[in-house]
Amino acid sequence: MKYDFDTVVSRQGTASLKWDIKENVLPMWVADMDFPTAPEIISALKRRVDHGIFGYSVIPQEWYQAYIDWWHTRHGFVFTADDMVFSAGVVPTLSSAVRRFSAPGENVAVLTPVYNIFFNSIVNNGRKVRPCPLKYDSGTHSYSIDPALLEEVLSDPQTSLMLFCNPHNPAGIIWSRDELDMIGRLCEKYGVTVVSDEIHCDLCDHGYKYTPFASVSEINARISITCIAPTKAFNIAGIQTSAVVAKDPVLRHRIWRQLNTDEVGEPNVFACTAACAAFCEGGRWLDELRTYIAQNREYAQEYIRKNIPVLDVVPSHATYLVWIDCSKTGIASDKLCDDILEKTGLFLSDGVQYGSGEGFFRMNIACPRSVLCEGLGRLSSYFGSTG
Repeated sequence: MKYDFDTVVSRQGTASLKWDIKENVLPMWVADMDFPTAPEIISALKRRVDHGIFGYSVIPQEWYQAYIDWWHTRHGFVFTADDMVFSAGVVPTLSSAVRRFSAPGENVAVLTPVYNIFFNSIVNNGRKVRPCPLKYDSGTHSYSIDPALLEEVLSDPQTSLMLFCNPHNPAGIIWSRDELDMIGRLCEKYGVTVVSDEIHCDLCDHGYKYTPFASVSEINARISITCIAPTKAFNIAGIQTSAVVAKDPVLRHRIWRQLNTDEVGEPNVFACTAACAAFCEGGRWLDELRTYIAQNREYAQEYIRKNIPVLDVVPSHATYLVWIDCSKTGIASDKLCDDILEKTGLFLSDGVQYGSGEGFFRMNIACPRSVLCEGLGRLSSYFGSTG
């Protein structure tokens, strides 16, 4: 590999959400990576810093073109600059969309288990979570959508919006075109707008491709807005930069208006520089990262299979998050994660917070292999000492 993903870089003392922890705690919870971002991005930011003036910024044409070219080349999704709106982040967009496309007291549908911040964006804005639990097959350790249940949820007159995660966090599901088409048809039938969070889309294994929700059909494009960003794949979440793609001019105007009302529609001085560098110069770094993460996932799956048979890894080929079935332990997953943290210092995300996630926990494997080995060793030692 040209790039180094094995060197451990200390994040202590950097005001890191993930690493602002007690001594001897190993955080493998929140979804950011322990790798420095692509050198090409660092160089671009250094050049911008060296300029020395950090005034108000506008969005350059290069920013639009970087997204357009990347999604066309990598994902076969064609859109234009007129379809795009800048946003300071995917989560701010989710909350703005909840405020714009639903009314207080209405339902927002989600396929659970799902990214826990979806619930914050819904509840904090006075809306109600309308869960549609995915079907879990304990034999194959896989998830699927229950079409009848989804139609029941969407047909409720109080359901006006669906927040959708593509690829899926935490289970790493890469949705098929047929599944995306079904969701689009049902949402159109019942007048439900879709907000598709596609922040993990560039983190699929080689040989596996995600399908953009809006690319599937005219219906999907007309009823949805799509949230995309370089922040997850290139580990630059702190720079706060993203885009919204909306093919429908009315939906696009409404989300543009809400983002600006919420004051999250203007870029900071580094936002466009980082995004342009990522999409124009960071392709090779990302491809090597994807290989490294896939190897980490394979290593973790095999290690758990051999050494911790009471756990079952849910197979996946997307994200850098491993979703682990701990139901055979007979211990509630939130209590289990608390006990693992107390006894070993390994900090995991319990499944309860994702809705329909009791009996599971999530482990972030986007770290140097030596750190992953340390985390798995701590997990193994816990079950060795308790069983």
